[in-house]
Amino acid sequence: MKVLPFKIPKPEDDAFIFQVDSGNAFYDKLHQHKEIQISFIADGAGTLIVGDTVNDYKKGDVLAIGSNIPHVFKSDANASKTSRMLSLFFTKESFGVDFFYLDSLKELAPFFKRAKQGFKITSERKTVKDLFFKIEKASKLNRFILLLELLNIASKCNYSSLSSFIYDKIYSDNEGRRMRNVFEYTMNNFESDITLNTIAEVANMTKNAFCKYFKKRTNKTYIQFLNELRLEHACKLLLSNKDITVFEVAEKSGFNNMSNFNRQFKLVKNMNPSEFRKLAL
Repeated sequence: MKVLPFKIPKPEDDAFIFQVDSGNAFYDKLHQHKEIQISFIADGAGTLIVGDTVNDYKKGDVLAIGSNIPHVFKSDANASKTSRMLSLFFTKESFGVDFFYLDSLKELAPFFKRAKQGFKITSERKTVKDLFFKIEKASKLNRFILLLELLNIASKCNYSSLSSFIYDKIYSDNEGRRMRNVFEYTMNNFESDITLNTIAEVANMTKNAFCKYFKKRTNKTYIQFLNELRLEHACKLLLSNKDITVFEVAEKSGFNNMSNFNRQFKLVKNMNPSEFRKLAL
C-alpha cells in the first residue's frame, strides 16, 4: 500500500480544489501533500497530529496546514455520528510562480509563514465559517475571489500554531509507511502499555535505531509523543465527564501510575488534572 506522499486528486486544469469530506470519520492515515490545506470543521471532533504535535479539533475550528507537513485526523468515535469538513487545497504556485509576490498581495505573506507550522484560527471564526459556506455554493471564479478574502483574514487574525517542529524533508514512500504504522499503532493502542521494544517492532527496527529515527523526524522522543497523546485524551475525559475520577481518567488514558500522570500533566499543562478540570468548569 502506497502511503506517502498522499496526493490530492486534483484536475490538471484547476488551480485549486474545494473538497467536502463527510462520513463517520475523516481520512485517518498519516499523510502529506504538496498542497496547502485550509479546512473548516462543520461537524465532528477528534485528535489532530501535525508534524510533532498532538492537538484536538472540534466543530467550528478552522485549520491551516502547510505544504508537505505530515498530519492525521483521528475522529473521536463518540463525538458525533457524522464528521464533515470543508477544505481548500492550493499551492503557492497555483496561480503562477510570482502571483503571491505581487506588491498588491504581499500583505498575505503572514499566512504562508504561519502555514509552515500549521495554525488554528482563533478569531474571526464566524466570518470564516460564512466564507466557507459561500465557497461551497460559489462558481469557480467566485471561489477564487473568496479564497483571497479568506487568506486576507487568515493573515491578520489571531491564531495558535499547530506544530513546534517540522521535519523539512519530504518523506519517501518507505519512510512514510514506517511513520504511518508507528502513528496508527500508537493512536489505536495508547490506552494500553506500549514499550519501546513493541513500537520498534512495529517500525521494523531495533529499539536504539528506532529511538534515533523518531527523534530526528519529530524533535522529541517517542515516549514524549506517547505521553502527549495520552494527556490530550485525558483532557477530553476530564472535560466531558464530571463523574469520572481523576484516577479513572489516568487509567483510561494509559497511565498506570498516578504520580507519573500528575507529573506529566503538570509538565505539559502547567497545572494538575484537578485544577485543569475546575478551571474549565
